[in-house]
Amino acid sequence: MNRRHLFFLIVNVAMLVGFGTVFVMRQNYEFIIYVGVIIAALALILASRSRVDYTLGTIVGLTGWAGLHLAGGSVMINGEVLYEFMLVRLSDDLPIWRYDQLVHMWGFGSATLVMYCLLHRTLVESQPRRIALSVVLFMAGLGVGALNEVVEFVVAIIVPESGVGGYLNTSLDLCANLVGAVVGVCYIHWRYLSRTEPGAGRMSSNR
Repeated sequence: MNRRHLFFLIVNVAMLVGFGTVFVMRQNYEFIIYVGVIIAALALILASRSRVDYTLGTIVGLTGWAGLHLAGGSVMINGEVLYEFMLVRLSDDLPIWRYDQLVHMWGFGSATLVMYCLLHRTLVESQPRRIALSVVLFMAGLGVGALNEVVEFVVAIIVPESGVGGYLNTSLDLCANLVGAVVGVCYIHWRYLSRTEPGAGRMSSNR
């Protein structure tokens, strides 16, 4: 583990301990479950890092996602949890653009980067056409987003008073996930696949 990865591991552990303590004190069972999900994801990344080259951009994205998510369930603004905060009102009929949707965009852009890291050795280095690669990565990012909605559904069953929301919220979440996946694919092409010389698809964990 290099120094950069160790730094982000310490940051993640500090966030989990700090926010986890707040959630326990407030008896916020919904986000206690999410803390467990983040711990499980962190453990998977640590266990697989010897076989998967997680780029620095991916680690930064995931760390930011964890921080945004945990803050969304603990920080209060005008008596409401940060997740309900309206960043910019873009519609009179739909509750957009909220902090919640920002987290989804960031999060599933980061999830798309994770899919790139996981698929790199078996898919990217075989030099498929860029359109085909983009479709695979885009759908992989959306798949992780759909799995997240399943997790939220399970949380809503376990903790009925959770603020997960109903059909409209789920639909907006999926749309935000789509935007995040598109941005993630664009970032991958710009950061890792834009060069044309041989080996352009190769990654470095410092990038």
